[in-house]
Amino acid sequence: MTEGNFVDYIKIHATSGKGGKGSAHLHREKFIAKGGPDGGDGGRGGHVIVKGNKNMWTLYHMKFKKHFKAEHGGDGGKSRSTGKDGEDVYIDVPLGTIVRDAETNEIIFEITEDSQEKILVEGGMGGRGNWHFKSPTNQTPRYAQPGIEGKEGWFLMELKILADVGLVGFPNAGKSTLLSVITAAKPKIADYEFTTLKPNLGIVEYRNFQSFVMADIPGIIEGAAEGKGLGHRFLRHIERNSTLLFLIPADSDDIKKEYQILLNELKKHNPELLDKKRLLGISKSDMLDDELKEEIEKELPKEIPYLFISSVAQKGLTDLKDKLWEMLN
Repeated sequence: MTEGNFVDYIKIHATSGKGGKGSAHLHREKFIAKGGPDGGDGGRGGHVIVKGNKNMWTLYHMKFKKHFKAEHGGDGGKSRSTGKDGEDVYIDVPLGTIVRDAETNEIIFEITEDSQEKILVEGGMGGRGNWHFKSPTNQTPRYAQPGIEGKEGWFLMELKILADVGLVGFPNAGKSTLLSVITAAKPKIADYEFTTLKPNLGIVEYRNFQSFVMADIPGIIEGAAEGKGLGHRFLRHIERNSTLLFLIPADSDDIKKEYQILLNELKKHNPELLDKKRLLGISKSDMLDDELKEEIEKELPKEIPYLFISSVAQKGLTDLKDKLWEMLN
């Protein structure tokens, strides 16, 4: 998935169909001069429906098609025949998509299951035909209802990635390298900050054909919760992860301080993030001997389990998978 194709925020316009007109037909045939009203009802207008699709990972398909319009309902006919319902329009979205009203920013619904369907805008009801209005005092009503207008509006679609483990760390902490080594994902890797501009997902193969999903979320910098750097646009992806893996390189000046800054940014964005399970990975630790590890261990925060790992030398990765699997289950 190239970075340009990862779209996690989009604005669309949806219009439902108008209901068909009811018919004001009066029954006429040979030998029955005044057969009374027999106008049928109009069909309902088409809905615009949002549907979950587990095979989608991004909102990219809506980047160039932002207007969705359902079909109008057909008009009623004679012999009480009802007009055809307007065809519904389906918008497929990845799981984890939140739909908001663009004007009020209110959440209307979210899609979290495959094939889950929610009506975004309802089609208008069809008008009733004249036979509904027949009464003892009005035997031949010559009127019928018009169809009800469809609805329309602008909506925001926002994707929060559904991954089991979210990688949290400063830019250049080795998150992309770790993801590329323990999954089949191919994130962009370089030794400068902010190489990752979009979240990358990878599936970690575990024992007995089991697996879990890991997301490399772009590096947090101090002040991200206020929107600095790549800001809270990415912090929202962490909200859906059940376990957070903090990655701090072994050559960091102060591991404990970095961990506190990362934790603080998450807390500022959404205090509930601190309720998630946490694991600290000391990356780039292939250059450490036992003595140095002991020195670092004395300085580490006490409230979080930790592991020394090296993606390049592939050290400690099996232990890491075991620990994450244990935390997820």
